[in-house]
Parts: sequence; structure tokens; C-alpha cells
Amino acid sequence: MTEAIRGAPSPKAGAGAPPLIGITTYQEPARWGVWVREAALLPTPYVRSVERAGGVPVMLPPTATLRGLDALTGRLDGIVIAGGGDLDPDLYGAVRHPETGPPQPQRDRFELALARAVVDADLPFLAICRGMQVLNVARGGALIQHLPEAVGHQGHAPETGLVGSHPVQISGTSLVGKIMGDSAQVPTYHHQAVSRLGKGLSAVAWAEDQVVEAVELQGHRFGLAVQWHPEEGDDGRLFEALVAEAAGR
Repeated sequence: MTEAIRGAPSPKAGAGAPPLIGITTYQEPARWGVWVREAALLPTPYVRSVERAGGVPVMLPPTATLRGLDALTGRLDGIVIAGGGDLDPDLYGAVRHPETGPPQPQRDRFELALARAVVDADLPFLAICRGMQVLNVARGGALIQHLPEAVGHQGHAPETGLVGSHPVQISGTSLVGKIMGDSAQVPTYHHQAVSRLGKGLSAVAWAEDQVVEAVELQGHRFGLAVQWHPEEGDDGRLFEALVAEAAGR
């Protein structure tokens, strides 16, 4: 075995190669065949959205150790921080609400560390739903734990287990606005949202009830987060913009 194979880091994709886009995963019990085991899971729409945009999806399980973060940010061209369950409110200094989901300490720990590493590396990223909340908490922000109680309606998750839809208004001068225009009808399924914005984050889209629906990280080459689920709809422009930026990195 040559020294290059044995010790050198793997090269990033060469010129003209499709960019590698890491996507964070769930860690949940799952059934296949005769087995019921804990598994790293990812809904297929995330994978398809990255592929349709021209990227190569790479699943990122929530590892127990954080030693590989520098390798991830060094070898990947972009990151999607995917949706999922609620963050532990202890992470942003809040008392747990009765409607807040059970804690997932390994996933929380991994994704918060990954978000900070991605920011430090100036790596292009798109954070989605829980991912937007991860980014906000990683930057020192806080969350509304149960939106129906705060806004008085169920419009952000109108039916259990089914993705809904609602309009958002978008700042036309923001990157999201330049990609999508000043308004959009977006797929939605969430019961938590940003309350106090984290350091360096700017709100750039809002629902009719003024819930923050998108944020951008100021000074980052491509740092977007949306509260809706673009992978569940037909509008692939956010993924296309991420992949285009990652390809030019």
C-alpha cells in the first residue's frame, strides 16, 4: 500500500464533478425483514431533492464522537441539516413544555457541533425545519416550544402526520428572496419555531402570523435556514442554489 493511500486525506471532487452534499439523519428504531434495530434514517425526498439539483447526497449519521467533524467539513462541498424531532430545551435554557418531544441527546449534540463547524468552515448549508432550530440554538438563540399555544391555531402543522401548506412573505433583498421571490406557498409541518434569534442571524421570511419562516447567517457565503420543508414540494430552487454554490466552492 502506498503512503498516499495509507495516510493522505481523500481529495475533494475534481473540477466538473458533482458536489458532495452531506445530509444529517434521524436515529430511530426501524423494521426491515425480520429485524427491528436502531438505524440511521433519512426520508427519501431529501436524497431526491439533492440528486435533482445535481448534487451527490451523503448521509451523515449522528455519531457518538465528534472527532470526524473536520474531515466532514473538509471533504464535503455543502450540508443539509435535515428536519426531525424537537431539541432538548435545556440546550437553550428553557423548561420543557408538555408538548415538547422526548430528548435525543446524541443527535442534538452531533448536529449542534456540526452546525458550528460548518459555520466556522464557511461551508454552504441549507438548514430545514429542525435544522433551522439547530442553527438558531447553536448561535445562542431560543425557541417557541409549542406554536399552537403561542399563535392560537394549528396552521403550521394542520394534520398529524400530513404535510400542510401556507403562504410566506420573503424579504426581496435577502438571498432567499433572490432565489424564490417576495412570496411563496410552502410545505409545512412543525410545532416549534424561532423566538430569540441567535448571533448573526437575520429573519428574512415570515408566515401571516409573523412566525419566522427563514433566516440567513450574515457574512456566510451561503448560510440559509427555512422552517418549511422544501424537499416535500415541487419547488427545488433552494436545493439548486445550494448545489450551485457548493459546486463553485
